[in-house]
Amino acid sequence: MGTTKMSKKLGLLIATVALFISSFFVAVNPASADTVEVKMGADNGMLAFQPKQVEIAAGDTVKWVNNKLAPHNVVVEGQASLSHKGLVFSPGDSYESTFNEPGEYTYYCEPHRGAGMVGKIIVK
Repeated sequence: MGTTKMSKKLGLLIATVALFISSFFVAVNPASADTVEVKMGADNGMLAFQPKQVEIAAGDTVKWVNNKLAPHNVVVEGQASLSHKGLVFSPGDSYESTFNEPGEYTYYCEPHRGAGMVGKIIVK
């Protein structure tokens, strides 16, 4: 009988430790946010955002990276706090904005809006 009691205690200890360790993974995973990259200027040289539309979750970040045919900026319609009106000139220069509220956000490059450099972010 002493062995059975010891086995039960050992089993309970192992289950408790496993539950404790797994709670770290459950707690960390939902809180992690993604960063989605959008190129300013298409790879083929067109004045466009690539991809033109992205879907993200609330709390995710969009990183716009200068790719081709500078200068570019990002103006999110009706959202001054998410916009980056300063121009970037060098390849690799970037802006980031975190979208916390669900909805659809249209954005554009101020110098190239007339050429169709417009994009959309859908936040679920």
